[in-house]
Amino acid sequence: MIYFLAAAFLATFCLTFLLRIYALKRNIMDIPNMRSSHSIPTPRGGGVSIVVVFLLVLAGYFAEGWLPPTKGILILVASFSVALVGWFDDRNHIPASVRLTIHLFSSALIVYAFSGLPLFTAFGFEVDFSLAGYVIALFALVWILNLFNFMDGIDGIASSETITTTVVAGLILYFVFGFAQAAYLHFLLAASVMGFLVWNFPPAKIFMGDAASGFLGLTHGMLILYTTHLDPTMLWVWLILLAVFISDASVTLFRRVARGEKAHVAHRSHAYQWASRMTGSYPKLTGSHTKVTLAVIAINLVWLGPLAYLTATTKIDGALATIIAYIPLIILAIKLKAGIAEDSTSN
Repeated sequence: MIYFLAAAFLATFCLTFLLRIYALKRNIMDIPNMRSSHSIPTPRGGGVSIVVVFLLVLAGYFAEGWLPPTKGILILVASFSVALVGWFDDRNHIPASVRLTIHLFSSALIVYAFSGLPLFTAFGFEVDFSLAGYVIALFALVWILNLFNFMDGIDGIASSETITTTVVAGLILYFVFGFAQAAYLHFLLAASVMGFLVWNFPPAKIFMGDAASGFLGLTHGMLILYTTHLDPTMLWVWLILLAVFISDASVTLFRRVARGEKAHVAHRSHAYQWASRMTGSYPKLTGSHTKVTLAVIAINLVWLGPLAYLTATTKIDGALATIIAYIPLIILAIKLKAGIAEDSTSN
């Protein structure tokens, strides 16, 4: 397995390097504007390397028979569709309605492939959504997909989130539940993203782009459904591990919509974006990106990781652990002005 992990890392590292050269030659640049969290024109679209490498990993995974061929085809079609619409959107803006249609279609394929949500336990009671589980899972996947688009706003944050969550989830799957094949898939995703993070860690030499951020969001949704069907406790494990992103994005979206703003309009009022401005001053923002990204890594490993482990080992009820995980993060997001427009405050 170590050779496959190294191969995934090197493949993404080298492909990102080539994509950066291509972007520079073709002037495919992200130019800073009033809604940007960076100050220097930077090549974009480098996350395509993650898409290419991990789709190959998935194809190999299904070819080995670790999942039925039908599921494999549905997952590959869904993943490619999300990456493709993101790729086009990176180059020529695509209407939000078109993006949402593709997101719904792709999420529906994933939900169908895994037959919705399985029966799980909360506070000692069994919960079975039955057919409603398909609808809940569909909207949850669309939310997680867009979650990574929303949260990919400063250097390294989406990559670091992916690496920490998949590594912790993989370790739990391997050592607690004994699902080695599922664990390897998580580790391979982490290795693929690590190859890109070398180029994306502050100060970023290339940006991920919507093609990869949406792809990573859908992939997380796929992994949640996949592993939850292996053991229902993994639903709580994943909700805990993704708490930083979910808390920030949810508080931000709620406040913006309550204020009458359109949800799909670009902005920079997420808690992590406020935090990056509080810890650095324009135009020297890259140092602040480092602090915030490292803070997210620390929260995932020091706070959320142990809670996820205690949940997996049934030391604490999953629903209770999830509440414990979210309360301080929601409070932190509010204190960091998540969802508050810049022009409504003097800071």
